[in-house]
Amino acid sequence: MYLGAHVGDQPDKLAIIQADTGETRTFTELEQNSVRLARHLQGAGVRVGDVVAFLSDNSPEVFEIYWATLRSGMYVTGINHHLTAAEAAYILSDCGAKALLVSASRLPLAREVVELVPNVNIRLVFGGDGTDAAGFGSYRAALASASAEPLAEQPRGSDMLYSSGTTGNPKGIRPALTGRPLEDPQGDTMSLVFGRLFGFDRDTVYYSPAPTYHAAPLRFSVMANANGGTVVLASRFDAEAALRHIDRYRATHSQWVPTMFVRMLKLPRGVRDGYDLSSMRVAIHAAAPCPVEVKRRMMAWWGPVLYEYYSSTESNGVTVVGPDDWLERPGTVGRAGLGVIHICSDDGEELPVGEDGIVYFERDERPFTYHNDDAKTADATHPRNPTWTTTGDIGHVDDGGFLYLTDRAAFTVISGGVNIYPQEIEDALALHPAIYDVAVIGVADEELGEVVKAVVQPAPGVEPTDSLGDEILASLRGRIADFKIPRSLDFTDELPRSATGKLVKRLLIERYG
Repeated sequence: MYLGAHVGDQPDKLAIIQADTGETRTFTELEQNSVRLARHLQGAGVRVGDVVAFLSDNSPEVFEIYWATLRSGMYVTGINHHLTAAEAAYILSDCGAKALLVSASRLPLAREVVELVPNVNIRLVFGGDGTDAAGFGSYRAALASASAEPLAEQPRGSDMLYSSGTTGNPKGIRPALTGRPLEDPQGDTMSLVFGRLFGFDRDTVYYSPAPTYHAAPLRFSVMANANGGTVVLASRFDAEAALRHIDRYRATHSQWVPTMFVRMLKLPRGVRDGYDLSSMRVAIHAAAPCPVEVKRRMMAWWGPVLYEYYSSTESNGVTVVGPDDWLERPGTVGRAGLGVIHICSDDGEELPVGEDGIVYFERDERPFTYHNDDAKTADATHPRNPTWTTTGDIGHVDDGGFLYLTDRAAFTVISGGVNIYPQEIEDALALHPAIYDVAVIGVADEELGEVVKAVVQPAPGVEPTDSLGDEILASLRGRIADFKIPRSLDFTDELPRSATGKLVKRLLIERYG
């Protein structure tokens, strides 16, 4: 489906609701504004295959920008507004953007960025009072001066998003443009795969508390609108606010990461019970493996509505598991819904059922390349099968073809020649009442090469003492093997997480050496 298909019969239905500001867009407004922006960009010289970047908080304009590029054969790149100017400039320069569109709240950062990348000549600012700003033209004025008549030709564009950089510099994922017209349903892979699996339709109210510069919240929101549903957008994740929004807007679908579940589960019982969540039919989670006990408690609370998928910004493959299959196989991330799974050793040999190895997906053709980085593209490719690609995760399959993730290869701790996977230890500690957040890493050791260290952010009001550290480590005995128990534990005020909840573990590894 596509946006314009819904304007004729539900023109005044709300396509976007910004839950915190009350700002909205109807389907007609979203359609017409995206057409006007597409015409403005084309008139300014942006062509098929060019890149348009945005630097924005969670605003309705993000989806006007997305649909404008999608209907023009262009790429759209979202830039994380939590980055430093140098980091954001790296992405803007690397993607080769011809235009930069910025929310007024992010203008200070944007001004620093364009000083570092001055050759991006098309610059527009939205929000605030709607007028232009030094070095940036008015988004509102640009739309007002352009026609709302749809373009004669609308080849489908795509997003070109950057990985979160949890293991190094962000990587630009550039899918091939198919040239299909926007209205061709075969070009809408998200709806073909996820829309059908999760039942996205005109009755969908999709709640998204994550930043729109990331792949899942951006793509799923666009898919909800493409299928005629409403997107309820939060400015950021807050545990109680999320419950309040679900109750108020009667959300039917939502998407989360496991740390969000942990935050909601740690709310006082009276707060949790104070909201009506009965409208929720499908609560999707992804981005990181969910601890088994966390998911059990969420299903005891919300009911059997949790659906998990495993994928990546690269979209090289997808697995999906519903609540019934997960309850039979706790810990699985599902069976392949897109691509064929292969588990391989470091040298590329396929491994038997039940044995951990690198997770590859086989596709008919390569689904992505890393922009301007042939070496990273080669590293993500099987040594002998060019259509098998990996994002560096480790896991195994059972005899039913269900995949279980162990950890990322980059985070594996090799201690005395034995592989230790931090995710297992983090899962065992996630719900400890004295812990707000936890990360496990490997640190150098002269005798064993590496040993395991836990880094803990204590729960509010909890005093970080040596005795508490000893108690936390002691709580692991009998639950995981002794050799996996961390040799040391440090307390910290805050762990480095992205706005989507992903742990940026490389920063901890750099800190502790």
